[in-house]
Amino acid sequence: MAEDSAHSDLVKGYYGSVLAGAADLKTGACCCTDPISPAHRAILATLDEEVLDRFYGCGSPIPPLIAGKRVLDLGCGAGRDAFLLSALVGPNGSVIGVDFTAAQLDVARRHRDVQAERIGLTHSNVDFRLGAIEDLAAAGIADASIDVVVSNCVINLSDDKERVFAEIRRVLKPGGELFFSDVFADRRMPAALARDPVLLGECMGGALYVEDFRRLMRRVGFADHRVVARRPVSIDNAEIEARVGNVGFSAMTVRAFALPTLEDACEDYGQVAIYLGTIPDHLHRFDLDDHHTFFTGKPMPVCGNTAAMVGETRLAPHFRVIGDRATHFGAFACSGPAPAVAALEDGGCTCR
Repeated sequence: MAEDSAHSDLVKGYYGSVLAGAADLKTGACCCTDPISPAHRAILATLDEEVLDRFYGCGSPIPPLIAGKRVLDLGCGAGRDAFLLSALVGPNGSVIGVDFTAAQLDVARRHRDVQAERIGLTHSNVDFRLGAIEDLAAAGIADASIDVVVSNCVINLSDDKERVFAEIRRVLKPGGELFFSDVFADRRMPAALARDPVLLGECMGGALYVEDFRRLMRRVGFADHRVVARRPVSIDNAEIEARVGNVGFSAMTVRAFALPTLEDACEDYGQVAIYLGTIPDHLHRFDLDDHHTFFTGKPMPVCGNTAAMVGETRLAPHFRVIGDRATHFGAFACSGPAPAVAALEDGGCTCR
């Protein structure tokens, strides 16, 4: 318990005292280079600079089709993503932001009412709660009560990641979605690096080894998670690069659905899925992940898991799935994940 407390104190100190804004970051790990849609940029333009400057995300985990949904933002910080989600869920939806750093939440709460007014809400639909992402019950979040869980470069900071993902699985409704961005490592982190205060605070010390992440997800009930995007992390600090040596880091955006029908391998049931082209801002194509691109109107053979993801979730009204699981044809001939995408040429943070 003392070790857990020391870990938490390091993280709280880094984000509550060491970092006053993005300019204080010592590496490029907590830097987002994901493209931002014009619609999302318009919402972000309504945010105060104080909120934007305290954004330390490594991706843009904002899924489509969340109007009217109840969304949980884990590690919401000063509220940048929570306020963006607030506009997207609209007056019939709600957002819960959970963070255990009081200084960050103070910023978010200070801006809550004015931000609601700026996006045209009569009252704020965001509830910021002080709490640990490892214990969402203590934050008042009930079983099967959340439509979508998002998180942006925060889960790596937890000292009990399995408990975090187990809690996420508990609070998601059947068919609900986890959509998050985080830093991952290509090997298990040496203990000395994992305890390094700067590496921990900069989202690398606690980075999960990708294969351990795969095993963990299956243990807690996410049989098949999908990588939506990935890019190599640019550390941009010679001293820290020398310290981490040959460890390679990637920023990945991942989705996983709370579906009991998913299997731990791609199985062929002869199913076909057709995207109808009806998801806003996805008129001609929809990328489920980095190796499943659906083109509007084009029939696409899919494994049983993919058929469930597009046919048994909030995506279902936008797809036509042909076939069921009555007949099994063996393993599905998957092409495997696409190679890691290169970082943007300019290397600058763009998620503001």
